Amino acid sequence: MHVELVHIGFGNILAMSRVIAMASPNSAPTKRTIQEGRNKGLLIDMTNGRRTKAVIFTDSGHIVLAALAPETIAGRLQSIRGDSLVRPEPIDERIEV
Repeated sequence: MHVELVHIGFGNILAMSRVIAMASPNSAPTKRTIQEGRNKGLLIDMTNGRRTKAVIFTDSGHIVLAALAPETIAGRLQSIRGDSLVRPEPIDERIEV
């Protein structure tokens, strides 16, 4: 199994093969999920006291808080892979039948 390790700030490293989603911490559902993770002992705070900019969900149910934005973390992963960031393509108004 290939493990991609990404630096997420302040000397903290994350195994990207275990990540299932990254989100901004601003929405109410995300804030509730963070609190539930804290109560269950599944919250990992890697912000080193800085403001949380990304909430990372892992396949083990752990929730990781990071001080880097999700776009920054994704960019670091893409630079490791040598790819460009995946960007949504514009929607073509024409529908072919």
